[in-house]
Amino acid sequence: MKSIFTLLCISLLISCSGNAQKSKKENKDMTDNKDKIVKTDAEWKAELTDQEYYVLRQKGTDRPGDTGYTKHFEKGTYVCRACNAQLFKSGSKYESHCGWPSFDDAIPGTVDFKKDNSAGMIRTEITCTKCDGHLGHVFDDGPKETTGQRYCVNTSSIKFVPAEKK
Repeated sequence: MKSIFTLLCISLLISCSGNAQKSKKENKDMTDNKDKIVKTDAEWKAELTDQEYYVLRQKGTDRPGDTGYTKHFEKGTYVCRACNAQLFKSGSKYESHCGWPSFDDAIPGTVDFKKDNSAGMIRTEITCTKCDGHLGHVFDDGPKETTGQRYCVNTSSIKFVPAEKK
């Protein structure tokens, strides 16, 4: 009987210890989100153009073509148009001939990946980690000599910040 009681006590202690660690992780996750930008639809609409709002907040898509940043290759950084978070370095940009700006990698920790079953296909949506703005999608048909990834990004979701000239 004492051994059963001892086993129950040990199980209870282990269980409580696991819950405490889980609680610490949940607190850490919540504090990691302290820099997350949360705004109402009205606030976003007041700050963004109609097209930017459509793409960033409603998960829309720019029309393909050679406009915007599709054929833009200056040195600098591409940032989120909604919150100015740095997303892509110009060195990761390449011409994919898909009609949208393409990058082979994002700055680590700046882009979230979400399964997207819309439009009758299975894709991976990319969003800004800081404001959850829709950026576009990532595909596995990028340059094989680098990451093999193609971050297909809407021009309306980003803006370019030129590198400082030395």
